[in-house]
Amino acid sequence: MINFDPSRKITAEFIGTTFLLATVIGSGIMAETLSPNNSGIALLANMAATGAILMVLILIFGPISGAHFNPAVTFGFFLRREISPGMTAAYTSVQILGGLVGAVIAHLMFGLPVVEASTHIRTGPAQWLAEIVATFGLLSTIYGCIRFRVEAVPYAVGLYISAAYWFTSSTSFANPAVTIARSLTDTFSGIRPEDALGFICSQLIGAILATMVFYWLLKPVGITPRPENNN
Repeated sequence: MINFDPSRKITAEFIGTTFLLATVIGSGIMAETLSPNNSGIALLANMAATGAILMVLILIFGPISGAHFNPAVTFGFFLRREISPGMTAAYTSVQILGGLVGAVIAHLMFGLPVVEASTHIRTGPAQWLAEIVATFGLLSTIYGCIRFRVEAVPYAVGLYISAAYWFTSSTSFANPAVTIARSLTDTFSGIRPEDALGFICSQLIGAILATMVFYWLLKPVGITPRPENNN
């Protein structure tokens, strides 16, 4: 197994997050353009593109950086002591930067202003709870798969996010970098900048809860020694 140096890991996180956001926002623009009066079809198209690109990006970049593309995921692995504080800060920084670059690229591809603050209202206890649930489920998917079926991670994550688009009221952002980038697009996938903090806090809560629960679930249980037979 190749042990990649930090610079290549960080670059992989940047490129992967850039493509993720270009896909999330770009597919939302395309969906809204082709189905302007049918938000259900637009959401379906947005979901399909996002789930598909996640599988592809994790397959490409997973062996290099772990394919986090998400500060909440990186934070979870930091809590598990599987990534250093320095790399946690580096990953988080390039994930946010990559998300912003992805948003700009999506806008440029469709001839929109480079950045445009969203006016899409996404706030309130129901949506905050949805983001806790969405992020808890995402981290649970990752933790469970890397423990038992590591080769299934790309497909499980893509399928989970595809499902969470529909069963959560927030449409499952589950990613602070995604949330920040989507606050700068006034399109189908946007979120008002003033609503972003509530989502980000909820996502971090979900990550903490999932990490705590799966630490307990997956913690090895000591083997009780068999009593000696003195007969």
